[in-house]
Order: sequence, then structure tokens, then C-alpha cells
Amino acid sequence: MDFIQSFNFLKENKKVMRLAIIPARGGSKRIPRKNILPFGGKPMIGWSIEAAYKSKCFDRIIVSTDDAEISMIAKKYGAEVPFIRPPELSDDHVGTIPVIKHAIEWINNNSIVVSEACCIYATAPFLQPGDIKNGLDQLIAGNADYAFSVTNYPFPIQRALRILPNNHVEMFNPEQFNTRSQDLEVAWHDAGQFYWGKSNSWLCEKKVFSSYSLPLILPRSRVQDIDTHEDWIHAELLFNSHILRNNLNSNYE
Repeated sequence: MDFIQSFNFLKENKKVMRLAIIPARGGSKRIPRKNILPFGGKPMIGWSIEAAYKSKCFDRIIVSTDDAEISMIAKKYGAEVPFIRPPELSDDHVGTIPVIKHAIEWINNNSIVVSEACCIYATAPFLQPGDIKNGLDQLIAGNADYAFSVTNYPFPIQRALRILPNNHVEMFNPEQFNTRSQDLEVAWHDAGQFYWGKSNSWLCEKKVFSSYSLPLILPRSRVQDIDTHEDWIHAELLFNSHILRNNLNSNYE
């Protein structure tokens, strides 16, 4: 019985699972050990694990890592680490899709077949359980390959500038110079929090950013990419502002 036959048989008998996969390798360069650095009172990865649990969307929550310390902390916060990620999937040049594919294949070969899998980034402290649930609802209702979080750029990308070698500037789209900002098309970008996908989409390595994917729109106030030290500082400021706002709201309830 091949994989497709096995999957269909198990699906008919309701023996399939939904899987959360949190990629967290140990060799981050720009912010060393960023996946487990303290943030808001817990290791960064703890926020992602907690959001996954609170969403109540998953049969299993696993962390894919090559690092013993990350593995220990992930287990402490309730995630499983059923395997150690192989070295060929742990360097700077490996994309997300091969890592998720490897995890699904491992689970399929050692457990119940995966129906849908959600990649949750380890550095997503603003991820809300409800967003994960809404992403799953979109994926199923829309019959899509993937559903993932997006937010809009704060400034029209059509007015972007480049700095030339002589330190002068020019527009990427000079034809838009006289167009009013409100007349320019809104542009969106990946929020860098989660990607729901059908198991077969991951296994076939289908592109996430395609017309077969669906966006879950998030407010910019709950999105912060964390790749540099400046990003980290901005994330802390954003986190503190959320705490302050929640405290103020509770005082008026």
C-alpha cells in the first residue's frame, strides 16, 4: 500500500492527525540563540508552543531542531521533540518547506498519517491562538493548498527608493511620482507567524506564495519580524505597549 492509498484508508477511518511543527535550529547567526532567548518572561519559543496549545487545533505539537538545549526547553514547555533534525536540513540555506516536509514524513512513517500541518515560527510572540484557528478554517473552507498570515505595508511600496552608488536616489517606480498615496494599490507581506498547509501540499513542495494560497489578514500592531537586534528591540517595545494597553483596559472594566 503506497502513501496515497494509506492516507485515504486512514482518512476514511478518521485515523489522521493535525500537526503543529515549530522549526527551531540552533545556528541562528544575526541574533545567536534567538529561539530560546528570554522575551517577555519566557524563552521566545515558549510563546509559539503556548499559542499552539491554546488554539486546540492540533493532535501533536512538535519542534524540529538540531540543538539539544532547544530540545530541552521545548519539552519543558510541553512540545514533543521526536527526532533530531539532520545536519543537511540545519544550515543557513535550507528553506522552510523541506524542513516541514521532513517532519511530516517522519510522523507519517512512525505514527498516524498527517492530514494538515501548520508551520509555526519559533519567533512569533504576538501569535494569537485565534489566528491559528482562523487560518485552519480558511484552509478547509477555501479548499486551498495553504493559508498563512499577512499584514499590509505601512507605506506605499510604489514610492520605494533605491540609493545609488553615488549616494543619490531614484524611485523604483518613477511613473508613480504624481499618484496620490490613497490611489495606490495596498501591498501585503508575509507576517512571518504561521503557515497552514494540506499535508500533500507540503510533501509535494508546492509554493506557499501562490494563487492557491489564502491570506489571513493581521493588524500591523501584532506583527514584527525578528531577524536583527533592531527588530528585537522593536518587538520588546511592541510587547510592552500591548501589556500597557491591556492593563489600562482592565482598569476601566
